[in-house]
Amino acid sequence: MDLGLLGRRALVCASSRGLGLACASALAREGCDVILNGRDAGRLADAADEIERLHGRRPTLAMADLNTASGRATLLEIAAGPDILVNNNAGPPPGKLGDWDHAAWLGALEANMLAPIELITAVVGGMRERRFGRIVNITSAVVKSPRLGLSLSTTARTGLTAFCKGLQREVVADNVTINNLLPQHIDTGRQQEMAQRMMRDRGISFEEARALQARMVRAGRLGRPEELADACAFLCSAQASFISGQNLQVDGGSYDGLI
Repeated sequence: MDLGLLGRRALVCASSRGLGLACASALAREGCDVILNGRDAGRLADAADEIERLHGRRPTLAMADLNTASGRATLLEIAAGPDILVNNNAGPPPGKLGDWDHAAWLGALEANMLAPIELITAVVGGMRERRFGRIVNITSAVVKSPRLGLSLSTTARTGLTAFCKGLQREVVADNVTINNLLPQHIDTGRQQEMAQRMMRDRGISFEEARALQARMVRAGRLGRPEELADACAFLCSAQASFISGQNLQVDGGSYDGLI
């Protein structure tokens, strides 16, 4: 299927590895001019090399820290009016209620709610004027299935979801859509970190922890980053213009709720 994305300018945040890199690669495959973002110059260059090798398109590099106002300003200057914005950022670590002081809450809100809101606010006007825009936020399954130990992530990402639900009602008539991808059990570095945490907490081997992770998924396996990335590419497509304000769970059928 031709997704109608040839020549579209796509800014993918936190895209030097993991889900962000997978989404950037999928969009480059579909003909987008991709802007890669990260904080490590070497890792960014390696990611760009990988995308160029796979798809013959060299991304633009934007080394900037999403969690700072100056970093976001740098990113927006380099992106220069993108047609597509994929918001992504590392989530805060899990913990217990007593672990989170005021600074921890502010850090989570800055990284996973305020930063994407500021980027959306900066680019959505140009998208409306050009009569094309696709905004995809990579959030988390905990937005629909909150867990106390992941409250920092849940609270911040739910706030972003609420903001975007209201905004999309105003912008969808200008062919600007806003949707959210809710990953769970995708095989990235985050899952390996969670496996190591299980090793410490339960006194089991890494292999045993990984097997437990797979058994938690209805599909019986961890998801691949490329599977989420293909969903992202479709939500950015010309064909997806009538899909907005939605939360698409990419979790191997693990969500137990009806809606």
